[in-house]
Amino acid sequence: MATSTRTPTGSYSPVWLGLDIGTQSVRCVATDRTGTVVASAARPLDSVREGRRHEQDPRQWWSALVGACSEAMATVGTRSVRGLSLCATSGTILLADTDLRPLTPALMYDDARAADEVDRVHEAGSALWESLGYRPQASWALPKLLWLLRDHPPTNRTRLLHQADYLTGLLAGRLTAVDSSHALKTGYDLDGERWPTDVVDALDIPAHVLPEVVRPGTPIGEVCADSARVTGIPEGTPIVAGMTDGCASVLGSGTFSVGSWNSVLGTTLVLKGVTDTRLHDPLGVVYSHRAPDGNWLPGGASSVGAGVISDLFGSADLDRLTALASDRPTTTLVTYPLVSRGERFPFVAPEARRFTLGTPADEVDAYAAVLRGVAFIERLCFDYLDLLGAPVDGTLTTTGGGARNDYWTEVRATTLGRPLTVPSNADPAVGMTLLARSAESSLAEAAREVVRDAVTIDPVAADTDVLTEGYLALIDALHERGWLPTELTDHAHHRSTR
Repeated sequence: MATSTRTPTGSYSPVWLGLDIGTQSVRCVATDRTGTVVASAARPLDSVREGRRHEQDPRQWWSALVGACSEAMATVGTRSVRGLSLCATSGTILLADTDLRPLTPALMYDDARAADEVDRVHEAGSALWESLGYRPQASWALPKLLWLLRDHPPTNRTRLLHQADYLTGLLAGRLTAVDSSHALKTGYDLDGERWPTDVVDALDIPAHVLPEVVRPGTPIGEVCADSARVTGIPEGTPIVAGMTDGCASVLGSGTFSVGSWNSVLGTTLVLKGVTDTRLHDPLGVVYSHRAPDGNWLPGGASSVGAGVISDLFGSADLDRLTALASDRPTTTLVTYPLVSRGERFPFVAPEARRFTLGTPADEVDAYAAVLRGVAFIERLCFDYLDLLGAPVDGTLTTTGGGARNDYWTEVRATTLGRPLTVPSNADPAVGMTLLARSAESSLAEAAREVVRDAVTIDPVAADTDVLTEGYLALIDALHERGWLPTELTDHAHHRSTR
C-alpha cells in the first residue's frame, strides 16, 4: 500500500529529490532550500528470506521507484527540480548486462551464502584489509560477487551493479558510476581511491565487471527522456552520486561534528559517527566511509533491529503492545533480537541465533523483551566503539522507523544513559536531498540553511539499574555461548561501573 506525505506551501522555490531504497520500501522525498518536505511518497518491497539467503528482484526496485517518484512529483508540480541523489542498502549487489538487464537476483546486504568465498577474499587482500582497518565478512559484496560469478561465468557484457548504480543507471538510461560509499564492501580502496588491481586479479575478477567509482556528491548523469516519462522527474535533472543508507541518515540527522553519532533503527540497527581519523578495528566489524567533507564515518550494521518485530508480532496491534508494555514495571527479561541467523556488529558470530533470557508471561512481556534486546545491543555497540578509542560522547541522534516509538526510544536512552534526539524528517532520503544540493555549493553550506526540528528524550533514572542488570546478563550469555570476545565482555562490565 502506498504512503504519502504532503506539506503544502505557498512558495514555488526549487526542490531537490532524495531517493531511499530500503529493505521494505522505496521512498522519494522532495525538500526545499530550508529542508522542508514538500512531497513524499513510498512503495513497498518484498524479500525472499530462507536461512542465510536474502534476495530481492531488482526489477521490483525500479517499479517501486517509479511509483514513489510519480506520486511525489504530482505534488511537486511546477517547482524546479534542481537535482537528485539516491541511497541504498550497503553490500546489496547483482549481475547485469551492459543494457542494465538483470542476470541474477539481487543478493541483499545480509545474504551470507558466500561463507566459502570470504576466505579467498581474506587471503587475496590481507595486506589491504589490514591497512584499511577492517575485515570483509561473508555478507559483504566482494565475496558475494565471487559467489555469483561461480554460477554465472562473466562475458564481456557482464557487469557488477550495486543497488544504487543499477537504479541511477536506469534513471540515466545508461551505466553510471557508483559512489565510493557503496563500493567499500566490494573492496574499493578508499585511501588510494581505486580498485585494488592486485586483489582483483588474485580473485580472477575481470576488471571490466567492476563499475567506475566516484566520490559521493559527484554528478554522474542526468535523467533521460524515458525515465522522465514514467517517473515525472524532469528530463535533464542532474543525478548526484549518493551514499549508503546508513551514511545518508548521518547527513539527514545533522550529524556533522566529530564525536557525534546517529543510530538508525530500521529493519536492522546501523550506527554511524564522525571522526577525524580512520578507526582501526582488529575484529574488522567497524569500517569507515569517507564523508563528503573529508572526515571519516565509522560504524557498523548489526543483525538485530525492528525487523524481528515483524517476524514475531506481525499480526499484532503494536500500538496496543507498546502502551501495555510502558505501563508495566521494567524487568531484566530480554530477547537477543536477531532478524536472521548470524551477527555482524558489534561482534562477528555467523552461528549466532535468537534467544530469550527469562520466561515471558504473555505477548506483552515478549514484546518488551525484544525492545530491551535492541537497546542492549545498541549499548554494546557503543561499548565496543569506546574500546576502539572512538569519541562517543558527542550528540546522539536516532532515526529510522523504530525511532518513532517514543517508549522504545525512552528505553534506549535509559539503557545508554544519555539523551536521544529524534530529528523530524531526518531520514536517509532527506540526507540525500542535502547531498544533491552539495553539487551546487558545498555540503556545509547546504546544511547551514536547513531548519531542524527535533525532540529530545531523556533517560528514566528509576529504570537505570534494572536495565543495566539485564544488559550485563545478556552480554554474559553472549560470551558464554562463545560469540562475544572476552575483551569486549570485560570492557562492557568495566564501563558499566563508570
